[in-house]
Amino acid sequence: MSTSNVNGDGGDEDKGKKASFWEWRRLRNAYSIYSAAFSPTTIARFVKELLKQAYAHFFSPNIERGDEGGGAVTTAENGGAGEKVKEALAKSIGTSKATLEDTAKSAADIAGETMHKSKSETVHSPLVTYFSMISLLTLCPPFVILLWYTMTAADGSVTETWDYLKQNGLQGFIRIWPKPTASACKIIAIYAAFEAALQLLLPGKTVYGPISPAGNRPVYKANGVAAYLVTLITYLALWWFGIFNPSIVYDHLGEIYSALIFGSFVFCIFLYIKGHLAPSSSDSGSSGNIIIDFYWGMELYPRIGKYFDIKVFTNCRFGMMSWAVLALTYCIKQYEENGKVADSMLVNTTLMLVYVTKFFWWEAGYWNTMDIAHDRAGFYICWGCLVWVPSVYTSPGMYLVNHPVNLGTEIEASYTTTSGETKKSLLLTSGWWGLSRHFHYVPEILAAFFWTVPALFHHFLPYFYVIFLTILLFDRAKRDDDRCRSKYGKYWKLYCDKVPYRIIPGLY
Repeated sequence: MSTSNVNGDGGDEDKGKKASFWEWRRLRNAYSIYSAAFSPTTIARFVKELLKQAYAHFFSPNIERGDEGGGAVTTAENGGAGEKVKEALAKSIGTSKATLEDTAKSAADIAGETMHKSKSETVHSPLVTYFSMISLLTLCPPFVILLWYTMTAADGSVTETWDYLKQNGLQGFIRIWPKPTASACKIIAIYAAFEAALQLLLPGKTVYGPISPAGNRPVYKANGVAAYLVTLITYLALWWFGIFNPSIVYDHLGEIYSALIFGSFVFCIFLYIKGHLAPSSSDSGSSGNIIIDFYWGMELYPRIGKYFDIKVFTNCRFGMMSWAVLALTYCIKQYEENGKVADSMLVNTTLMLVYVTKFFWWEAGYWNTMDIAHDRAGFYICWGCLVWVPSVYTSPGMYLVNHPVNLGTEIEASYTTTSGETKKSLLLTSGWWGLSRHFHYVPEILAAFFWTVPALFHHFLPYFYVIFLTILLFDRAKRDDDRCRSKYGKYWKLYCDKVPYRIIPGLY
């Protein structure tokens, strides 16, 4: 009995050990599966893939994509628009569509193979490249603040700003750096939302961008002129009817720049993350270096949703539009401060508006330039358009607000005719006539010289006409001065005091 009991207990013990061993193995296997399934790497991959799938499902970008071979450009949604583009392009260059497709496919294959290589290669040495990038990343933001401070608080004097920094050091610089305020953020947010809405909602002609190295062709809506006119008319109407005073923008300008500096930096981080997790097209990639990727960007054509092109917004609708808006802001601020607008401010504002108007008239052409078709969306292009353009490009007007210059001065002179009648005339002391009393002779002499230069200098005689013309015009200037002195008397003397040079400024 006792023996059988011992053997029975031993068998039960062995069975228990085996059961424990198998339970341990089951738990170990389950743990291994759990660890593999829920490791940080696996979770990151899962989340990345989930975000990519969700983004692709809900926000399909409006970009014509190449097929898997990287060749033909096709778009199902545009009802064969890609095929029509290919046919038109093939016809224009005198080849067949099949040949065009083969060529495009080969080019796209080569581009795909060299995508990473081209991103990692640099024009200059790595040391120069990294130094320049890090310098711009660190120096541009404080330069914007120093520019604003110098223009608005130091009378535009670099020396005065330098003396302040030399006396107060880093703490002094920190004191003049304005903090982003709620008012500044509100102004930026309303402006950005308004421009984004105009970009999406205003009608416009469909325009195709250039085919990218990966075979993609972006589709745009050309409504820049409409957005430009709506923006300026709305801005002026808000001021005219007393709804919003643009002077508020100038009064909070430092805070606005400060908010743009930090906010745009965060926006560039968003672009970097988006380029990794949810690129809008195959024209995206990493160089493997976080500094290069952040500075130069990850995506060529980043979009939010199907229609909202990020580079069109940052470069055109926020950056270039802010140039025109701020030009008007400075003009209005000077008017409210002085009760009038100086002619220097009018010239500055008019020329800037002409330039920006030309830009939006040509906006569809801009989409074919290096900024859009080559440079990727990173700190270099996006931060520059969001911060550098509104601050640096508009700085002459920023200075003129508190430092008006009167350009159009003139002297009202009276004289008596041979019949005894008294008349009045204006003696101009601005423009070319502010440089010298007969400055218009200078380009005439230079023109004669430059169309004689092709004869070179082997002989003297070809330059006889230049010498003759110079003597003739110098003599004419003297005779005209004598005649005007006799005609205008004291007024001509006053004019000569204001414009002391007869022909060549600083010399004669």
